[in-house]
Amino acid sequence: MTAMEVQTLIEEHLTDAHVQVSDTRGNGSHFKAVVISPHFRGKSLVEQHRMVYKACNDYLKREIHALQIETHTPDAWSERS
Repeated sequence: MTAMEVQTLIEEHLTDAHVQVSDTRGNGSHFKAVVISPHFRGKSLVEQHRMVYKACNDYLKREIHALQIETHTPDAWSERS
């Protein structure tokens, strides 16, 4: 699996999200995803992460060994920058 494929999975599940995925080990099984989405407004961090995991669920069972997730609302991301 590639970082672009993981990114596409998340973008298809969370429309209007800005997603950046990197392959942290270069082996196609360990990824880091930074996801910025208005869908996260009013959601707890656990709920936000569950939304991302749901997008990748089928692949987490067989192809993705580790997925590190960082989530932000657009407002929180702007404040961070």
